[in-house]
Amino acid sequence: MMKTILTFAILMLLGGCVYSQDFAFGSLNPEDLKLAKNDLDSFSNAAVLNEYGRAFMVYDDTKGYTELIVDYHARIKVFNSDGYRHATVVIPAYKDESGERVDVISEVKAVTINVTDGRIVTVPLDQSQLYKEEVSRYRTDTKFTFPDLREGSIIEYSYRLRSPHIFNFHTWNLQDDIPKINSLFEATIPGMYTYNVTLRGPYPLAVQDAKLSRGAFRIAGRDIDCSHMTYGMSNIPAFVSEDYMTAPSNFKSAIYFELSDVYRLNGTNIKITKEWKNVDRELVSHADFGGQMKRDNVFKSILPTIVTDTMDDLGKAQAIYRYIQQHIRWNRYLGKYSELNIKNALERGSGNIGDINLALIAGLRAAGLDGEAVILSTRDNGVVNDVHPVLSDFNYVVAKVNIGDTYYLLDASDPLLPFGLLPLHCINGKARVINLKAPSYWIVPESSQKSTTQYMLKAKLDADGVLRGRLTTNSYGYAAWRKRKELANYNTLEEYIEYRDEKLTAFQVEAGEILGAEELDKPFVEHYDITVRLYDSLQREDLFFNPFFINRVNKNPFNLDERTYPVDLGAAMEERVLMTIELPADYELVSKPDDYNLVLENRGGRYLTQTGVDNNVLTFSQLLALNHPTYPPESYFALKEFFSRIIQQEKIDMVLRKKEGQ
Repeated sequence: MMKTILTFAILMLLGGCVYSQDFAFGSLNPEDLKLAKNDLDSFSNAAVLNEYGRAFMVYDDTKGYTELIVDYHARIKVFNSDGYRHATVVIPAYKDESGERVDVISEVKAVTINVTDGRIVTVPLDQSQLYKEEVSRYRTDTKFTFPDLREGSIIEYSYRLRSPHIFNFHTWNLQDDIPKINSLFEATIPGMYTYNVTLRGPYPLAVQDAKLSRGAFRIAGRDIDCSHMTYGMSNIPAFVSEDYMTAPSNFKSAIYFELSDVYRLNGTNIKITKEWKNVDRELVSHADFGGQMKRDNVFKSILPTIVTDTMDDLGKAQAIYRYIQQHIRWNRYLGKYSELNIKNALERGSGNIGDINLALIAGLRAAGLDGEAVILSTRDNGVVNDVHPVLSDFNYVVAKVNIGDTYYLLDASDPLLPFGLLPLHCINGKARVINLKAPSYWIVPESSQKSTTQYMLKAKLDADGVLRGRLTTNSYGYAAWRKRKELANYNTLEEYIEYRDEKLTAFQVEAGEILGAEELDKPFVEHYDITVRLYDSLQREDLFFNPFFINRVNKNPFNLDERTYPVDLGAAMEERVLMTIELPADYELVSKPDDYNLVLENRGGRYLTQTGVDNNVLTFSQLLALNHPTYPPESYFALKEFFSRIIQQEKIDMVLRKKEGQ
């Protein structure tokens, strides 16, 4: 991720004046009408022709606080029916926990513009087609879909947002998943507010200007000078998401604001950007955070049923972890704070992430163990600001237990996670450890295990052209967790085996058994009796047989011409295949894929295949390993080529030929 701290500060002593640079609503130009799909790129089905935003602040004397006003205006061209999804607009509005400070969306205006028989026809949105959706108790979306959509339609809309939430001012997203020809944002900020301004993303600004707007903000009968900033980009490429990445917002070009200081009219200064010692005090004293960590008395009566005196510290931690896993079901709500309080969560048997993992910490402390809280941001929530503490960046909490010289990170919200293995959505850069008595500190959560799968096939190729054998699959780490999640979706083992039979299209599963499904610290083991029909019969001179039928790589996961963000797997991975096949006595191996050894630089990965025949028994082994959880953008083309070569290698058949005289 690239961040640039913009070099000009938001100050009162800047020269110049304010000029609005919005474009006229409905004023098309010939270039808008002529623009075609391939003029920009070969894959985008729509494009932003022009985008403008203006944000400024007003003081509401009735409410007694400052509000942010944002005017937004966009014009988009839809090239084909695949671009119709951009004609459904969602405008989020938020409210605080009290429900009193609420965003308000107003002045929504939208039109669809088509060219019909050489005439420009404009169809406005019927205001009755605006509707609201309660996404959560903190968010309401205003939605609408443009009318009379056709291939080549130009859609245009504008609206006003009035918000009491001024901490982040207004993030301006310069880049989206479709290209933009022009994007311009103007921000007018009173001199009594100081914001840290950050440019995120790989592209430089084309427009960057700061001027003075005298008396543009009025409070308590006084006119306050404002800074007027203009930011813009032109010809912005589409951001294309690909597999193995964290939140797109981490990498898209955007302008971010963070309130640092507020200067009062009496000359005093309120420092909004806190130091971690202030945040530590706030969290430790918060009734729904530190207050819950301290509630070890909740476990006073039940602790003897969970742990015994003969257990060592690790055994106690494991027992308490299992108890919380089994007794508090996750209600699907995130959060770093307890929602119900841990006593109620235990009694009800459900709670949010805060309830579950703060209860785990309290239980660990009740057993005399060193339990700490770790606040983090999940992968789809974006990375946290590690320069200044911003509590709103963190949306999740897990437990950290220190035993001797080792520590374990624990999330008890998933009953299928083994002790010490965090879910992949928690592996997302830095996290902050909160201790009840000591200063907080940063750690970087990493996966404690690889995602490992081992396939072992022992089979015989019979005279009817059918390969019959026993396939054993051992899964470890995240691979085992995924299998257990799949198994939990089925009522019976038979249903799961039937699902596996449908998914494993290269062969047919005749029967199967599962071992280690409930023993989370052991591998997940699958035994399947399989058949593979290779030929109608063996009555032919040459038999062609592809040995890469187990988990074959058919598609390259990396297909971009350029990737400006890291490849983030979350955890290293390894897959091994070992096959032993008894060949027909009257056939011999005459051609096979060459033994292959492909290596990524810096020990980043390896692909290895080996084939041999001894006494008419074919042995084949294969290894695919990616040894790093994360690869930088400069390694992208090597990874792309790595998988491209694997795909080509796995197209090569073995050839069995009938022996002379047979």
